[in-house]
Amino acid sequence: MANIVIFGNSGAGKSTLAKRLADSHQLAHLDLDTIAWLPTSPPQRMSLDQSSVTINEFVKGHKNWVIEGCYSDLLSIVLPYASEIIFLNLPIADCISNAKKRPWEPHKYASKAEQDANLAMLIDWIAQYTERQDTFSYHAHRALFDEFVGDKKEITSNR
Repeated sequence: MANIVIFGNSGAGKSTLAKRLADSHQLAHLDLDTIAWLPTSPPQRMSLDQSSVTINEFVKGHKNWVIEGCYSDLLSIVLPYASEIIFLNLPIADCISNAKKRPWEPHKYASKAEQDANLAMLIDWIAQYTERQDTFSYHAHRALFDEFVGDKKEITSNR
């Protein structure tokens, strides 16, 4: 049984790694970005209770899965079901470089142009990873990693 949780800064490669693992090991894949936000403008987080219901349905509905995201509040819901966690703790410069090369994510944006319009904001947000104290921060991710008692890997390089 494989139940893998991947987390880290935006641009660290979570989606890329999750897709590769899902394809190579026939794992169901959940990107937490798809359940963390309400379809509103400006964006607004879905309640933790609502997201939790979706996470629990996903976990119970799939024997083998990979879940990825940067939301430590949502990740803490799924960690008790995880057989392995992977913390993508890449240098901020690498995350920014990856974000600049990111292919269009049609499940998040209506067009590549719409996605690219948010790039400057995303780069600023990535750069603040170690300074922030929120659910998306290095500090929150480090705590999740350090407290997990199962199999875990910390990856610090794209190579």
